[in-house]
Formats: sequence, structure tokens, C-alpha cells
Amino acid sequence: MEIVIKLGQFLLSLSLLIVLHEFGHFIPAKLFKTKVEKFYLFFDVKFSLLKKKIGETEYGIGWLPLGGYVKIAGMIDESMDKEQMALPPQPWEFRSKPAWQRLIIMLGGVTVNFILAFIIYIGMAYAYGDQYIANSELKDGIWVTTPVGEQIGLKTGDKILEVDGVKMLKFDDIPGKILFAKTVLIERNGQQQTLNMPIDLLDQLMKGEKKPFINLRMPFMVAEVADSSANKATLKAKDMVLSLDGTPTRYADQVIELLKAHKNKTVSAVVLRDNKEETVSLKVDQNGKLGAFYGGLTPDNLAKLDYFKISSQHYSFAESFPAGLHKGKEEVLGYLKQLKAIFNPETGAYKGVGGFKAIFDIFPQSWSWEIFWGRTAMLSIMLGVMNLLPIPALDGGHVMFLLYEIITGRKPSDKFLEHAQIVGIVLLIALLLFANGNDIYRAISSR
Repeated sequence: MEIVIKLGQFLLSLSLLIVLHEFGHFIPAKLFKTKVEKFYLFFDVKFSLLKKKIGETEYGIGWLPLGGYVKIAGMIDESMDKEQMALPPQPWEFRSKPAWQRLIIMLGGVTVNFILAFIIYIGMAYAYGDQYIANSELKDGIWVTTPVGEQIGLKTGDKILEVDGVKMLKFDDIPGKILFAKTVLIERNGQQQTLNMPIDLLDQLMKGEKKPFINLRMPFMVAEVADSSANKATLKAKDMVLSLDGTPTRYADQVIELLKAHKNKTVSAVVLRDNKEETVSLKVDQNGKLGAFYGGLTPDNLAKLDYFKISSQHYSFAESFPAGLHKGKEEVLGYLKQLKAIFNPETGAYKGVGGFKAIFDIFPQSWSWEIFWGRTAMLSIMLGVMNLLPIPALDGGHVMFLLYEIITGRKPSDKFLEHAQIVGIVLLIALLLFANGNDIYRAISSR
């Protein structure tokens, strides 16, 4: 059932984005009295699953879920309809329209993508507000959970104050900001110092453990005791370790370090069980482990345990507009940073480019409208930015040639545009194979 819910969210989000993007081309084309021959969700290679002609336009659903399209008469697009282009231009064709009208038609899709994303963020601000853990709540700093985090200079207990000179107010923002940062200002043992981030941090993280490199410091609460554990009769699920060998352990990282120092020993521990403190003897194995899994605590759990306070901010209808617009702007700027990193080979970020599986994986296995709309807004921004890239066959490629025509007064020849379209299609196929190839490689290597 979980896979069905996940797939349902993926297909609904993708379909919504494709249809609205293509409507962004369709509406101005109709306004400028340009004939639209086809409007398709997904591609109808050889055949379509469903189609119906209304007026001059055939509407349908294709069988290949790699996108969608509108076929505008008199336009050199992925259909490569050379027969039509060989005939004399007709007044209802795209090529007969003034350059400024053609530019608006081509920009319509990405315009809708950006407008949609901002509308979603405004709606989410009004409907859900904002919940976060203030950075000031981390009284004892962060938890560095991977070797890569330590290699870049961070240590458990550090307080992260600024990233690239910008003060960090919310803990939730910090991991993403650090990924593409140049400098990080921290406080360690009461002293401030600046850490220089490596340009290939993202590449290092992808090669390392597949988990967040920094996290909230949280208690060592037992989630499950392994059947083979020597502590099977001693530890119980939901036990919270308060001290080991007389040393107080408020956080899991403290427990982990103490266990390493007591390998192959039996230690006395105080655990909180059913709101009562109990003293137990724990056997530590040769690897410094208890044979128990810990964690599973959510921010809400930590708030109830009085570790952190969760801040909530609610917005009125009027307040939701600036809040949503600010969120949208931050997401656009963040994605542009990612794109810049991808095109810089030194960062190694290109190795993290994903295809349809990567998009599929961002949706959860349980239905949440809040998560669904957040993911859809993010994907809408990605679709808008990607389509603006100056690659022939993408909207950005058409825009590039139209701007050249408007500035110089010279229109590129149909033959040139045909060749450019072929080059663009080849590039897009290569990018598609690369992105989905990365998905396959990661799936195989993670086994």
C-alpha cells in the first residue's frame, strides 16, 4: 500500500506540473490566434492512451510518462515536422507571428511554473504556518554524525552562528546552507572561529555515510534490543540512558563515546524507564556496542522531553503573501546555487544528479498534503529553471534565438533552427540517460 501512495503522489505532482506548464504555452498561443494542433500529458509515441479532438486541438494522454507537450503549428519543435515547415507560412502559424508574441508564448510555460510555486508557498504559509527549531535552542551545540563532518572541521558541541556571513536563525536551514557554503562561523568552548568549507563537500558527503552529517543532539533512547544482544533481558524499548559508569549522559553522542572506552566490560548505568530511574548492569561488546538500536525520536518527542522548544509561527491571509514570496525566493536562489555547483566539475555535485527515481524518492510512503504541496512547489521551481537553460529543444533555447532576432532584427533560418533542435534533443537525451544512469548506479552501489 505504501508504494501505491508514494507512486500516486509522484504521478499526481508530475501530471499537475506538466499540464500547467503546457497551459502556459497554450493560453498565449490562443490569445495570439496561433493554431495549437495537440495538447498532451505524457508522450504519445506511436499511440496514445486517450485522445479527443475539440475544435482544432487534439487533447490526449500518452503512454510514455517523460513529460508532455503542445504542438503549435508552424513551430520547429521536437516533432520535427519538416513537411509543414516546407509549405508557405500561414497567418495562424507560430512562425508568422511577431517576435514579441512568439517570445511570450515560449516564456508562458516557465512563467506558470514560477507563479504556481509562489502560490503554493503562499497557500502553505496560510494553511500550515511555519514550525522550526530556533538555532538558539541548541544550548549544547550540534551533533556531528559522520566522519565527513569532522573532516571539514566541525565537532560535536559546536554552535553554528553564521554561514557565508548570514546569521543562522533556524537549525532546519543550516545543513542545506552549509552544502554550498564557503565559510562557516562557529562557537567552540566560548571562542568563535571561522571554518573554510571544501568546494567538493557535496561529493564527499555522497561518498560517505548516507545520513545527515550534522543533527540535533538527542538522548540515547532504546528503540529495539537485538535478539542476540547480551542485554536482551536488561534493556527495554523506550529506556533512556541517563548515566554510564557514574558519568551523566544527557546526549546519545556521550553514551557512544563512553561505550567505546568500555569495550568488553560490564558497566553500571542509570536508565529512565516508565518515568522512574533504575540502575542496571550493561554488557559492552568488543565493538563498544550494547546490541541495541537507539533513536527514532522526532522533534515533537524531543520537545516533550524538554530538549528543545519548537517555535510555531502562524500567518494571517495578508501575512501569508510576503511569507510565501520570501520562501519562494529562497527556494529559487537555493536551486540556482545547486545548478551552479552541478556545472562546476570541481564540486562533484554532478554525481548527485538524479532522474525519475530520485524524484519518486522525495515523496513519502504515507499521504501528507503538506509534504505533497511542498515537494510540488520545489519541483515546479526546478522545472521552470531547467526549462530556461539556453539549450535548443528547451524553452530557453527558443527564447535565446528569439532574443537574438529581436536584438539584431535577423531571424535564424529554418534550416539552422532544425539543426539546433536536433542538437538540443541529443543533449537532452544524453542528460536524461546520465541522470537516470546515476539513479541506477546509486541503487546498485547501495546494496
